[in-house]
This record gives sequence, structure tokens and C-alpha cells, in this order.
Amino acid sequence: MEKIGKVNPSFWNRKKVYLTGHTGFKGSWLSLWLHSMGAEVKGYALDPPTAPALFEVAKIADFVETEIGDIRDLDKLTQSIQTFNPDVLLHLAAQSIVLKSYVDPIETYTTNVLGTANVLQAGRKLPNLKAIVSVTTDKCYENREWVWSYRENEPLGGRDPYSSSKACAELVTASFRDSFFTDPQGPQVATARAGNVIGGGDWTENGLIADIIRAFGQAKPVIVRNPLAIRPWQHVLEPLGGYLMLAEALYTDGAQYAQAWNFGPSEEDCKPVNWILDRMVNLWGDGASWELDQDANPHEARFLKLDSSKAAAYLGWTPQWRLEGVLDNVVQWHREWHAGADMTHRCLNDIATYTKLM
Repeated sequence: MEKIGKVNPSFWNRKKVYLTGHTGFKGSWLSLWLHSMGAEVKGYALDPPTAPALFEVAKIADFVETEIGDIRDLDKLTQSIQTFNPDVLLHLAAQSIVLKSYVDPIETYTTNVLGTANVLQAGRKLPNLKAIVSVTTDKCYENREWVWSYRENEPLGGRDPYSSSKACAELVTASFRDSFFTDPQGPQVATARAGNVIGGGDWTENGLIADIIRAFGQAKPVIVRNPLAIRPWQHVLEPLGGYLMLAEALYTDGAQYAQAWNFGPSEEDCKPVNWILDRMVNLWGDGASWELDQDANPHEARFLKLDSSKAAAYLGWTPQWRLEGVLDNVVQWHREWHAGADMTHRCLNDIATYTKLM
């Protein structure tokens, strides 16, 4: 395998990219990044999941052809993908909230499992398609709460419906790859697993950073469920860069990259929730604070880390931003938003700054 080393703008220039989930937090950042490199992007997703939403704040619809649709609707999805006839397919659409998966497990499974199968089915037999990246999560692993980082060959699992559904999505993708994407000249399929992504414009329901920003903006204490839980925190651009590098590798070098890949943060950036809270309180100031939620909550993993040494060795991908600077970036991003700044410009500046480090 030849290392990619960095995201290559010339590769993406004029590439046709079909992106599911483009109205979400990660999808909005990825849409802007692809547009900035000259890619022709079509997004397919439900309406933005939050209000406010980065999709609207950064005016993503001005840069990306948008079709509102559900990945569970196979006929509509297939028509959409086949009409666009992409070179690369990036699948990010998902029900991504652990707590919501307890409230509506059926929606979680149908979206994350059947929806993934639909995307892969719709991507079959397209004349120009060469690369499919299906994004899952670090939570797809059978979490044993141990201190070691999980590698791509560790057993899949998941106690909560969300984590379980993502493990299922990994199995579905592997099955489609082995059954239907076996032509070395045809589309190559890989999965990508990342940690807890954070960044400007994240208003995700029950997401830690989103909850912190909402509470600080309203001069209220942040109510926290699991302050000692350790998570692999990373800026959203870190794994997105990995997805782009992986897609390029699939497109140019083929089947040797058609497997599962971890894109997690540095070991030192796996921090407990209370560390994040204390630093965010200090950065925000103005009486910001947090409190422990005294109510019982559904089970969530308390310790989880990814081993991304394979991505470093074979793609040349490594994390670029340390967590302390990322948290400062998030606070400044939201302060600018509150002040009425041009957030499209701010996002593009962040992307440019990040790519210079690669």
C-alpha cells in the first residue's frame, strides 16, 4: 500500500461525490470541504436535525445540490444516486444518538442497518462509481471497558441499540463487499470508525459539547450524566480528512484498501467528560458551571479508545490538532456565531488552517 499522506485537492477537483447525511453536523463540514476543493457534490438527507443547524448557519445549500429524502426509501434513493452517477459515494446518514436509540430502537435499526443496505444496493452497477466509504462509529466494538485501544480486527458488538445497530451496519457492509463488490475494476467499499467528534456548529441533541454551548449561552449550568466517562475526543475535521484520504485510496489503488479503518485521536486526547467540562468552563468564563444529573440514565460505555495505527501506517493519516486547542476553537467559533459573523467564511478558514498541517 502506498501512503496517501494528506487530502489531495487536485484529486477531488471536478469529482462527482454523492453524500448521504449532508444536512447533519459532520455532513455539513464535509460538504464545505469538498466544495472548497472543486468537487461537484449532491447531498441526500432528511431535513437538518437541529435548530439551529450548521447546514443553515453555514449556508450549505448554496454550495451543494440538495435532495431531502430518507435512506430507508430504497426506490427514491436509488433513483437519486443513479441519476447523479457519482465517482465517489460517502455514506454518513444515520440515527447517531445513543439515548434516542433507547426511545426508538426500531427507527435506529431501520435507519442504520436497513438504510446502509439500501445505500449499498443503490450503489451497485453504476458506471462511474469507484469508491464507497460507509461511516460507522467507534461504538461498533464489543466494549469490554478495558484500558487498551481497539483495533479493526476486534470483535464487533454493542449493548445499547445505537452501538448494536452500527455493528450490524459494519456486518452489512462487509457482506455487500464480499457478495456484490468483488470486481477489482468496480467500486471498492470500506468502513470508517471515528471517535466523539466536536467542533463549531455542533448542536446535536444530547451531545456533550452541544449541551455545554447551549447551557453557557443561556447562563445555565450544564447537567452531566457521566462525568467520569472517557471518550476519544477529536475535531470533526480529523476523521473527515481520514474519510477523504480513504476514498482517494479506494479510487486509485483499489481493493487493498477495501476494509475497516479507525480514525481516532491521539492517546493523550482521550479524556474524561469532567476534564472537558472544567476546561470549557474556564474558556467560557462569565459564571459558566456544570452539575451532575441525579436521575438514573440508560447504560453508556464509560471507557473507549481507538487504535488508529493502521491508518497511520497505510494511509499516512495522523491527528493534527490537540484537544486543548480544539476546545478553544469551539468556544471562539460559537462566540463569533453569537456575534453574527459569517460562519461559512469561518468554517472555510478552519478547513484551510487544518489542511496546511497535513
